[in-house]
Amino acid sequence: MRDSGDLGPIAMIDVGYGEREALAACVVARAWADAAPIEVAVTTIPEVRPYTPGRFFERELPCVLAVLERLTTPVRTIVVDGYATLDRSGTLGLGGHLHAALGGVHPVVGVAKTAYRGSEHATPVLRGTSQRPLFVTAIDLPVELVAREVMRMHGKHRIPTLLGLVDHLARGLVSPDAVTPPSS
Repeated sequence: MRDSGDLGPIAMIDVGYGEREALAACVVARAWADAAPIEVAVTTIPEVRPYTPGRFFERELPCVLAVLERLTTPVRTIVVDGYATLDRSGTLGLGGHLHAALGGVHPVVGVAKTAYRGSEHATPVLRGTSQRPLFVTAIDLPVELVAREVMRMHGKHRIPTLLGLVDHLARGLVSPDAVTPPSS
């Protein structure tokens, strides 16, 4: 397991689904508390597998890999909308399958909006005035560390600013052209 060190740049990924296609989005931040991305990538996947209960990663993983391929910024940590591990015994969630698919090179953090059956191992994080936690899991990083980082992410609401942005990009609610990363 890696130590805290420098975890950035951080890629935050989400996927939205249409009838047959998916829209995968990624925002990259230099650090956890950043308010704006340094890079934005969005890609359409024309054909996706149907949802199969208990096999969600089979549908989502190809979409996540497709948007990661579009990045020009080398990232150190990846955040997915979901779970890195599904239970105390380490059953892989989307984040765990992504970690394996990338050869274990990048630590992966799962930030889920809802509790998953058997996910008592996830660290709940309350943000803002919300009484509904986010559920944080991690592969190759101490979960206590990343839970603190999720807590201090920019934004005063339950969903941090950049996680909200990537969600809106993946659902087609925001155009990638409307999100202009600052010049380096």
